[in-house]
Amino acid sequence: MRETADFDAFYASTSRRVLGQVFMMTGGRAEAEDAVAEAYARAWQQWDKVSTHAAPEAWVRTTAYRISVSTWRKATNRLLAHRRHGQTDDVPGLTPDHVALVDALRDIAAEQRRVIVLHYYVGMSLDEISRETNCPVNTVKTRLARARKALATKVSEFADDSTSTSGLGARSNA
Repeated sequence: MRETADFDAFYASTSRRVLGQVFMMTGGRAEAEDAVAEAYARAWQQWDKVSTHAAPEAWVRTTAYRISVSTWRKATNRLLAHRRHGQTDDVPGLTPDHVALVDALRDIAAEQRRVIVLHYYVGMSLDEISRETNCPVNTVKTRLARARKALATKVSEFADDSTSTSGLGARSNA
């Protein structure tokens, strides 16, 4: 019973935040919801291991991201057809600026999108992102710089932030 209560508390305190973060990484709410649900299901199945992990929330977020990438690879043709028609996800409660940002994020490489979300919206440091993504800090810096440069033409917040790695700071979780 204690194990169930621990997992329930973990899920209740992290699920909305992780969903918002994965949504920003994937650009699609349905895809994010599916990936996050699967990640939490896997966390529950391995809760004795995940609960002792140094960062259980990061474990779930990383697992959800990997699931979404795998799903994306399987559904490339469907996604391309969806994008050709210019349809966007209509998510109630989101501001037009937020929707514009998510649309802009869809236009950059997945790994760039991931580090942008982890840095600016999750509030992680470069070292934390390096550990979570299992890539060198300099690679994280390069991806952030390239992502900011690509986003600068579409999102005014990034136009003023073309050289800094801390410009916007952490934002509220989507």
